[in-house]
Amino acid sequence: MKATLRMLIVSLIMGNLLLAGASEKIRMEGSTTVLPIAQMTAEEFMNINPDIKISVQGGGSGVGIAALMAGTCDIANASRAMKDAEIKTAIAKGIDPVAHLVAMDGIAIIVHPSNKINNLTREAIKKIYTGKISNWKEVGGADQKIVVLSRDVASGTYEAFNKLALDEQKVRKDALLNASNKTIATAIEKTPGGIGYVGIGYLSTRVKNITVDGVKCTRENVLSRKYLYSRPLFMYTNGKPTGQVKRYLDFLLSKAGQQMVDEAGYVGLK
Repeated sequence: MKATLRMLIVSLIMGNLLLAGASEKIRMEGSTTVLPIAQMTAEEFMNINPDIKISVQGGGSGVGIAALMAGTCDIANASRAMKDAEIKTAIAKGIDPVAHLVAMDGIAIIVHPSNKINNLTREAIKKIYTGKISNWKEVGGADQKIVVLSRDVASGTYEAFNKLALDEQKVRKDALLNASNKTIATAIEKTPGGIGYVGIGYLSTRVKNITVDGVKCTRENVLSRKYLYSRPLFMYTNGKPTGQVKRYLDFLLSKAGQQMVDEAGYVGLK
């Protein structure tokens, strides 16, 4: 009896020691637009707090929101606000989605560097994406077919672009749908007749960032909302954050965290 009791006590002590040495894990999932911000700030937060592990996955805003509803992630990254239907579904599942504004973004219109077009009107962009314009010569460019690239419907960037640029009209049927900002940027690099849209953090010298109604997608123009396709970026939690999730979000929203947002190519709130 005494031997059994000693074994039980030893087992409890060993279990507590293992728990004390275990790393706490935060799971993030969702928007590929928010992904670079999440990755950069998570890495720095883990450097400061080595006992905390943060896993970051993409997949799109809709994927992240679904994961939050399913209880398989702690933070859902979203490049759009949750829809009313999503909020109702979440509440019905016992989830209380709380939005945290973490940065601002601009949806940049990009073309191949060889394209001589430097500006498009909002109306021309709408006509290109809804199928009313199919050749660059119709907007002052070369006699060349326009290859339209768009995000897929699970994307928050798609949702935002559809609302801001297309007045919620359907994207043309022959548009090439892509799962991430990176795949669109990479495709445009290789497609002379292509047009696409990406978050400001995915701009590079390998694509041309054209102006919309004469206004370029820049940090200053996004912050002032002068650029037409400006939008907020969110992280969602189930209820008000506590523990290490709160510590991470506090870090992200601090001056140091928001400076990293700027370094990632986005628009910090501070």
